Amino acid sequence: MDDGLNLEKPEVRLRAFRAVDDPEACELFIKGHTHVLTSIGITKVTSSKNEWTQNPAAFVMVVESLDGKKVYGGARVHVSGGSEPLPIEQATGSMDPGIFDLVWRFAQHGTGELCGLWNSREIAGYGIGSIFLIRTAAAIAYQIGLQSLFALCAPYTVKPVVGIGMELENTVGNEGTFYYPKLDLVATVMLLKDVPVLSKADEENKDAIYKIRENLNCVRVEKLRSKEVTIRYETQIPHLDKWSLAETIANAGRNSIQHKIDEKNLSFL
Repeated sequence: MDDGLNLEKPEVRLRAFRAVDDPEACELFIKGHTHVLTSIGITKVTSSKNEWTQNPAAFVMVVESLDGKKVYGGARVHVSGGSEPLPIEQATGSMDPGIFDLVWRFAQHGTGELCGLWNSREIAGYGIGSIFLIRTAAAIAYQIGLQSLFALCAPYTVKPVVGIGMELENTVGNEGTFYYPKLDLVATVMLLKDVPVLSKADEENKDAIYKIRENLNCVRVEKLRSKEVTIRYETQIPHLDKWSLAETIANAGRNSIQHKIDEKNLSFL
């Protein structure tokens, strides 16, 4: 356990950046995520290539120690039209090619995917992986300019994403579900159709997301049941002016259907 984390009064930083701008943080993200997945018996973890680290349309959120040396959790938002198909397309396209047309339709107005959500045992129970990263992802999606956001959810993350306004997308798979990443696990396709207004979000989540959107760099004491965690939000994405959503949208094409599915690549929220 990290000596720098006071579990009675934990204080962490939640930082957002484009993957290509911080390879060292991406490496810490990968190590932490891989450890969490293998500890719960999922050995078919993300390919060692981790191509998302070179994707100019991949945005990363890390929950880290204040000195930046330890990552306790994280998530990513990938924008459709980057250097690779969305993780949900890579994960389910071989089972239902309809996912490609579905993503393409939403990509015309700017869509992406919340993926790679995880948190370590050190900070389990504080809501990092179940609430606060998910809310932050919704705020990040708005900052980027997205209109919609996909997620491929494990059973325990369906309820949290419903809280931010995501709905079951039942036009693909078996009424929106797939057996993934292995036959005894069910993944559910969820979709937030209106990132700017969050019409389906509950009031608590909508209010929290709006507060992050209005003040991207702030300090908040977040509460979950009887636990509190101080989060230093640094979610103003650096160098965002060097990236173009319009160009990314223009690059989002149906040719994703021809992409060879990497069955070793795990995308599971």
